[in-house]
Amino acid sequence: MDSPIDREAASAAARNAPVAANPDRAPANAPMAMAAAAVSAESDDIANRRDRLLASLTLIAGVGLVVALPFALRAGAEFFLPVTAALIIAVALVPILEWLERRRLPAPVASLVCVIGFLMVANGVLAAIVVPAFQFFRMLPERIGRIQMNIKPILEIYNSVEKYVDKTAMRLAAGSAKNVADAAQATAVPPRSLIELVAVSAPTVLLHIFFGTLIVFFFLSGWTRLRRQTITSRASFDGALATARVIQNVVDDTSAYLGTITVINLALGLAIAIALWVMGMPYPLMWGGIVALLNYVPYLGPIAAAMLLALGGLMVFSDLWVALVPALIMIGAHLLEANVITPLVVGHRLTINPIMILISLSFWGWVWGTPGALLAVPILIILQTVIEAAGKPDIAGFLFEHGTLDHGRRGGGGAAPPGR
Repeated sequence: MDSPIDREAASAAARNAPVAANPDRAPANAPMAMAAAAVSAESDDIANRRDRLLASLTLIAGVGLVVALPFALRAGAEFFLPVTAALIIAVALVPILEWLERRRLPAPVASLVCVIGFLMVANGVLAAIVVPAFQFFRMLPERIGRIQMNIKPILEIYNSVEKYVDKTAMRLAAGSAKNVADAAQATAVPPRSLIELVAVSAPTVLLHIFFGTLIVFFFLSGWTRLRRQTITSRASFDGALATARVIQNVVDDTSAYLGTITVINLALGLAIAIALWVMGMPYPLMWGGIVALLNYVPYLGPIAAAMLLALGGLMVFSDLWVALVPALIMIGAHLLEANVITPLVVGHRLTINPIMILISLSFWGWVWGTPGALLAVPILIILQTVIEAAGKPDIAGFLFEHGTLDHGRRGGGGAAPPGR
């Protein structure tokens, strides 16, 4: 027989028991709670599906843009190439513009000084390279025999292809002689300036140069105002500070790279010119200018310069080993410059992955040819600076964590129910 204390404890335990243990005594709002939980789970599943759909559409649009952009740039090269080149030149001239403005020179006047100075330098480069090259390579048909005599020991090693090489050389000589004769009839005097060259050879190039010059001038004249508006239009102080930092980094990195590489290339070209002058090579300044210009194209430019110097040596000197000395001088000077001088001067600030340089050279060379190869590294520097400031996109996380390839439940980790 239970005591009163036992009966009171049993009564209290029955009152405190969970409602779920006795479904008959469950409160009236339990079905509503279960329905709300089901609706919440359903809405979460719909949200997950919507997120995956949006991620898939974003991925498809991004891939389509990446695939279509190169063809658009290549098809519109007459517009995009001068615009891109002008903007890179303008960005490189910004430090000079700011230096002139700090001397209280008005922005339009400072911009005009920068543009005129750049055109004078470009015209001087033309006078030092193109005009002598035009005269020197006119002698190529006359020197075919000497070239054949110089390379005869090499051709004897490859006796099986000697006839093919001779036939090709004869065709080259005949075609070059005809082309030179036609060119001599058309114009007997080589161009003496940049304007004269493009006016005679390709008037459309003159229009591109004029168009690019206007872009450089107006970009520089409105640079200070554009930068101020871009920074002050940010909604927060942190956003304005980040924008100012990105703009300054792009200007500093681009101008520092182009300025430093220009000084190094000029020094390399001058050293090559002095060495060739000592050897008695005709037009040493022309060869130095060719070396300096081609050295803007990493990896491929020095190879092309060495091949041109080998061709020039074979045209000038009678002995094979003496004829190859200019190319060997170029190779040795480039190895010294690329492995000692440039890393010492440029340092680690503008260090770029060699694979990215090769990809950029291949891409822009395919899109725009030789001008694209010259612009490949500056474009890569600008993109690298912007991406470092904005943060590198996490493609793997986008695809596999919460993106288009994520088939799991967020937070749940279980498999989706059948029929969903």
